[in-house]
Formats: sequence, C-alpha cells, structure tokens
Amino acid sequence: MSLYNFVFLRLFSAGKLFLVTTVVLLTACGESAPANNTGTAGAAETAAAQESTAAAVAQQSEMESEDELIARARGIHERVITLDTHVDINTDNFSTDTNYTMTLDTQVTLPKMETGGLDVAWFIVYTGQGPLTEEGYAAAHANAIDKFDAIHRLAEEIAPDRIELAYTSEDVRRIAASGKKVAMIGIENAYPVGLDLDNIEDFYNRGGRYMSLAHNGHSQFADSQTGEPDNDYLHGGLSELGRQAVAEMNRLGIMVDISHPSIDAISQMLDISVAPVIASHSSARALTDHTRNLNDELLMRLRENGGVVQTVAFGSYINEDRRQFLATERQEIMERMARERGFEILSSEEVDALSETEQEAYRQNMQRIFPEVNMMAPRATVSDFVDHIDYLVQLIGIDHVGISSDFDGGGGVTGWNDASETFNVTLEMVRRGYSEEEIAQIWSGNLLRVLDEVQAVAAEIQAGA
Repeated sequence: MSLYNFVFLRLFSAGKLFLVTTVVLLTACGESAPANNTGTAGAAETAAAQESTAAAVAQQSEMESEDELIARARGIHERVITLDTHVDINTDNFSTDTNYTMTLDTQVTLPKMETGGLDVAWFIVYTGQGPLTEEGYAAAHANAIDKFDAIHRLAEEIAPDRIELAYTSEDVRRIAASGKKVAMIGIENAYPVGLDLDNIEDFYNRGGRYMSLAHNGHSQFADSQTGEPDNDYLHGGLSELGRQAVAEMNRLGIMVDISHPSIDAISQMLDISVAPVIASHSSARALTDHTRNLNDELLMRLRENGGVVQTVAFGSYINEDRRQFLATERQEIMERMARERGFEILSSEEVDALSETEQEAYRQNMQRIFPEVNMMAPRATVSDFVDHIDYLVQLIGIDHVGISSDFDGGGGVTGWNDASETFNVTLEMVRRGYSEEEIAQIWSGNLLRVLDEVQAVAAEIQAGA
C-alpha cells in the first residue's frame, strides 16, 4: 500500500501566492503510486523555483516564533466555526442526574467542547444492524426514538442556556454567534426506518439532517462495506427500497451519507441522488487501506457530485501500520489469549446484535482482558489525520473536505483524543500553511454549503410536486 505525506508551503511574494507540494512516497510490496492528476503543482514549477520558494518559507518561519504561530492559530480557531459531524452518544448520559454539563469520562461533554473550542457536534442516532424482521425493525425504531429524545432533552431541558439544536446552516451561525454550543443530529443506519418510508419524514421532523443506509451489516436498504472481504452481499448495492429512500431523502432535505455502505451501494447512491452527498466519517483509502475509507474513484465522483468527505480521526482509518497490526497481529494475539482465558471474541456483527447494555459489558471485558494488546499497536496522531486532509485536498479540492472525530464510537488519536483537544487540529493545519479561509472551509464551510444545497434541492422538488 502506498503512503503519502503532503507538506504545504505557502508564501506571499510580491503579492503572488506560491504553492509547493513536497511528496514523500513510501511504497510497500512493489506497488506503484496511483495517479494524482488534480490539484498538484503545475509542470512550470521547476526544481530551482521550488528550492527558492522553500528557502523563503524557511526564512519566514524563522521570523515567526513558536509562540507567535500558536497565538495566530488560536485566533483563527476562535474565529472559525468548528464542526464535527460524528459524535456517538449513550442515552444514559442524557438524564437530569448524569449529563453533558458534568465531568464525564466520555470524549465529548459541554465543558470539553468549551475548553477545546468545538462549536458544533453532530450527535448520532446510531442503531446496530439486527434481523430484517418485524420485531427487529420495532426494536430498532424504539432505540432511534430514545436517542432523538435524549438529544432534544439535552438542548431543550438540561442545558438550553449552553447548547441549542440547529436545523439549518443559518441556525448554526446564529447559535454560534450567541456564544452557545450547537447540536445537530445525524442518523447512522436507516435500519430503524423499517419498511415504512414515512418514518424518514418523521426522523427529519425530529431534526435528522443526514442518514446512512447501512452500518456494519446489510440493511433492508443497502449492502454494507463489511461484506467486502468475503464478497458477501445481499442486494448487489441498493435494494429497490433503498433507491426509494434516496429519493425520499432528496425530497425532504436529508443529506445522503455514504460512510459504511458497500462500494456498489455508494456508486448507485451517487447515480441516483439529485443533491450532493456526504461521507460523514471516512478517510482516504489510498493512504490507509480500510474498507471504511473511500477509494480515489469514489472520491472523484463525490467531487463531481458536489459533496464533501468528512475526514475521520479514527486511528485504524488513518494510519496504515496501525490498521495492519489491528487486522492481523492483534487478532492472532487476542485469539490466543482468549483461548487461554475462556473468553469468546465476537465479530462486529455479533456485537451489534447485542443490547446496548450487553455491548458496554463486552467492551469493558475486552478492555480489561486485552489492554496491553492495544498498547502494542502503532499510534495514530493528529499529523496522520491531517495527512489525509492534505491528500483529499490535493485530489478533489479544498471545497470537498471536512472534519469528523467519531468520538465515543472508537475515534480519537494522539493529540485529538477528546473535544478538549480540538485546537490541535487547527494548529496542525496552520503549521502546514493553510489560510484562515481554507481552515474555515474545512472545519464547517463545506459541510454547511452541502446542507444548504441539499435543502435547496428539496425545496425545488417540493415546489414541483
């Protein structure tokens, strides 16, 4: 698998902006680098010009001390709207006795958002994939409503003076300007919709503004990327109900989320959707070969569609060495240890089939029995995360790249391991030469632009109905 590190060097000289891209290519197994024919420095950039520009940037960097750079980054961080499209929740933390106004061991709370300067959190109505039966749909629907209610309870009853629910980009800007934090709602897995598409409109009315059609396991709507290793699929992409769901989401103004479905399902969603789509928490497969990441072909199609990929700070999705260790060596070590200790390791599908209480107990047992194994894995860092941002910006353009954490759902890297460390992402982008305007785009501007366009398409469809 080929790995790329992009270092951006920008400077103004006589009013002209120069962009120099240094590419460090590490090739394993004799594979050649995939072609990257967009957004790179033009052929007219000669080696001599690059050396001159790099020397000038180095001189400029010497003139700005570390303290000055950090101060400049903090100013940018305070002025832009920082938005994270994927924060998982446990409804136990949304009661009057235990909630996000308090000091909790979760990666996101209101105090942590305030400390780190995270303005907008998309809280996730997540449901694990269960059986495609009437009973399964009913249980999934009840789980989804419980999570919708919890998010509303936080914003409307528990802490309305500190956080407010947004439904549009105008809401986001208004609430952020007021000094309060912003909550938005994403739906991870359309399984709770069941077979009744009217539930999609109900979820929209409850505040859902994006939805994925599958998670870890094939839903009634779409195949999951989990089928890729064994080429084991249910629908060959989208089911007929899935195609109808995409049209209904376009009609209502819900962003179609292409994180988690299979490659064929994603391709078909891009064929069908008349509005831009998003990948709510995915990174670049060219850098880290995980099935949850998007390959270059899909990324280019997403650019043509006008959508945005929300780069995700999930360790095994952004660091190839870590992914390989967790996929092979860790599994072998854990299986040996499990046999020795009489513990059964479950697949992701089997874990999803457990109740939330059972899932939490299983995770705690895993952490208790195998903590030293996870410590063996190479660490993913903020630098790895921004490497993916750099790659995506170079491949599909800065208008199509955003940020997500997957906090409290497995996300978090060294340097951005909870909401209180959010500034470190901005700092790393400043170090690499991104301007304030570009940082504002990546943090929130691109995602909010897509939301606006999706809602505009919905208005047109409804007006013509």
